[in-house]
Amino acid sequence: MGPIPDDLHQALEEWHTTYRRLAVQPRTALRRRLIQLSAEVLFHPHWAGERTPAASALYAAGRGARCRAAANS
Repeated sequence: MGPIPDDLHQALEEWHTTYRRLAVQPRTALRRRLIQLSAEVLFHPHWAGERTPAASALYAAGRGARCRAAANS
């Protein structure tokens, strides 16, 4: 996966700024903006590439933990 595109970087920076503002002064408009930015970041085409080995390992570890928990129930 290559470097983070400028528009994704901008959305991430704005997400952090909005989150900090929301923590100080809770407002509906800020919550809505945070939700919108979260969707932009999460569904950005940059993430549509192949999984990195680190991401695959995290996914496998999480799946293994859920399977073990279900087996112990």
